[in-house]
Amino acid sequence: MKRFIAVVLSLVMVFSLAACGSKSVKPVNFNGSEGKKIEIDFWYSLGGKNGEVIADMIEEFNKSQDEIVVNGTFQGNYYENHAKVLAAIASGTQPDVTMIEIASIGAFADTGALENLDAYVENEGVEFIKDYIPGLMGNSYWEDKLYAIPFNRSTPLLYVNKDMLKKENLDLAGPKTWDELREYAHKLTKEGEVYGFSAPIDIWFYEALTFENGGKILSDDGSKPAFNSQEGIEPVEFWQDMIEEGIMKMPPGEKYNAWDVAFQDFINKKVAMIFTSTGSLNSLMEQAPFEVGTAFLPAKKDYGVPTGGTNLAILSNSSDVEKKAAWEFVKFMTSKEQTIHWSKSTGYMPVRISAVNSEEMKKLYAEKPQFKVAIDQLEYAKPRPMVPGYKELQEIIMTEIQRAVIDDGVSVKEALDNAAEKAEQLLKQ
Repeated sequence: MKRFIAVVLSLVMVFSLAACGSKSVKPVNFNGSEGKKIEIDFWYSLGGKNGEVIADMIEEFNKSQDEIVVNGTFQGNYYENHAKVLAAIASGTQPDVTMIEIASIGAFADTGALENLDAYVENEGVEFIKDYIPGLMGNSYWEDKLYAIPFNRSTPLLYVNKDMLKKENLDLAGPKTWDELREYAHKLTKEGEVYGFSAPIDIWFYEALTFENGGKILSDDGSKPAFNSQEGIEPVEFWQDMIEEGIMKMPPGEKYNAWDVAFQDFINKKVAMIFTSTGSLNSLMEQAPFEVGTAFLPAKKDYGVPTGGTNLAILSNSSDVEKKAAWEFVKFMTSKEQTIHWSKSTGYMPVRISAVNSEEMKKLYAEKPQFKVAIDQLEYAKPRPMVPGYKELQEIIMTEIQRAVIDDGVSVKEALDNAAEKAEQLLKQ
């Protein structure tokens, strides 16, 4: 991976050196000499109903003006789109704008693959960037420069089957602590029929539980692993204990396949509570044959969650006119009106303060308070690590955590120490 990124860097730098010296974005006439529209490519990484919403938004943008045509292409999930963008940069066939999972912004920006957006924002005026929710901007910057704009942003939520909670006389607001989560899971579990709780053994949820336990994934400067501390060990032991007690199901499958299993188990009433993204909210509420409740992830020492989802980034290898057209598209997709539409249609958070404070969103939150939980939880949100090697490192951590949970012969400390040893080498590169 490191060797491949180095190749990408050399290719990117050849095409981007001229752009690096520019400190302002000059006005561009999008129509060419023959009046042709400028065409740009947009790669996105959400399918299903959420992907349909994106396709509709692209169509609306194309109809909203007569200078730019956006060609949108679904490229698979976050992992698949990441790999395809890297390969496309290496071959010179990259899109002009793409969704990038927030923890990968640093890796792409560090190679010079992404356009620095500071000048674009400056041209919009001082109030422009201030309207984006501060809690969602932590993964937009690399080395104090802006490289990406929040789009489909989320936090993990606890989803509960309120009908099942009612039957057991449990608080419909859901458990508020790790101990309460365990108690609820015991009461809701019906052997052979229903698990009280389920969550993929995934890096995102592990980050959340570690934050809640007062821990860190990496040192503050991102140079050393910090997850193999007691604060990072206890979340895995917590999962391990609940699985052994038969009150938590670890959904089978690799990566997002496990998320899909947890989703289906929940709507099929095979599990009573799950951790998953706020981006699943609308789908769960539409498909579940019961009342769906949402809550903060239960706290240990305090509440704490990583933000998630993707930001929109412009590729630096595109021409000046393509980059300017891409910026117009990014502004449209993250505008107040579009982020309201996006949030209402999917469950992802609106990314603008003006959207959250709009009468339209206030009305939605009053009618469907489940949508407001993620916004309220932002008070406790932390950015995900985004050092260049974190994409590879999170795979290592996930593998070791899953090994500890599955293999009785491996302690959690041994597994995380092993991951930390590999992290030391990776972070030095």
